[in-house]
Amino acid sequence: MVNIVMEKIVIDNLSIQYSDGVESLQGINLKIPANAVTVLFGPAGGGKSTLLRTINRLNDLADVAKCQGRVLIDGENILEPDTDVINLRRKVGMVFSRPVPLPLSISKNISYALEVAGERNKARLEEKVERALRQVALWDEVYDRLNDPAIALSGGQQQRLCLARVMALEPEIILLDEPTSALDPISTAKIETLLKELSASITIILAPHNTQQAARMADYAAFLLQGELIEFGKGQDLFLNPTDKRTADYVRGRFG
Repeated sequence: MVNIVMEKIVIDNLSIQYSDGVESLQGINLKIPANAVTVLFGPAGGGKSTLLRTINRLNDLADVAKCQGRVLIDGENILEPDTDVINLRRKVGMVFSRPVPLPLSISKNISYALEVAGERNKARLEEKVERALRQVALWDEVYDRLNDPAIALSGGQQQRLCLARVMALEPEIILLDEPTSALDPISTAKIETLLKELSASITIILAPHNTQQAARMADYAAFLLQGELIEFGKGQDLFLNPTDKRTADYVRGRFG
C-alpha cells in the first residue's frame, strides 16, 4: 500500500529581515505534511521562532524590514495584505514556551476565546470547555475547581490549559515554540504524548528546546542553521542518517 503524503503548508522562497539588519530567514522552501508532527530544530538564532510566527502572522507585530516569498496554507498565500488575520489565527493556533494564562478562572480562560469568536450559548460553552480540557488530559485534575484562578495551577497544568485554549477553537494547525522548556519531566511527557495523539487529525509544527525531544517527536524534521534550511526529511532518517555534514555534526553534539 502506498502512503500519499498531503501537504498542509507550502513555504516558498521565504526570506525575512528585521529592521536591525539581521536576516532571520533566507530563501526557505519547505513542504509541511498534514496530520503529522514536523519538528524545526537547530541552534538558537537559526530562525525557528521567526518561521513559526510567520505562519500565523505574529511577525506583523515585529519590526520587520523585509518579508519576501509565500506561505501557502491549503493553497492560499496567507502573507497577502487582504488575509483575514483573525480567522487565520483561529485556524492556526500557537503555544509559547512559557504559559501565559489569562487573569481569569480556569473555565473562563477557555470560554473567553469562544465568546470572542461568537459563541453565546452557555450549555455549548460548558460542553466545549470540558471537551478542550479532556483533550489535554486536564479535566480530571480541575473539574471540581473550574472557577479557581488559572494562575493557581502548576506550570505543567498552565501549559496544558494554554493548549486547551487553542484546542477549543478547533484549529487545523498548532504551532509550538519550546512548549516544555520550563516543565518537569512528567509534565513534558504528558504534553508529548498528547501532541502525538492530536497529530492524527491536526498538523503540528514544534520547535523543541533540545535535540532529544526533537528526535522523540519528529514524524518529519527540518534542520535550520543561521536562517537557512539545511535538510528536511522523515524524522527517523534525519536523526539516524543525516545526509548533510552540518546536520550530522549538530545531531551528534559536535556544535550547538
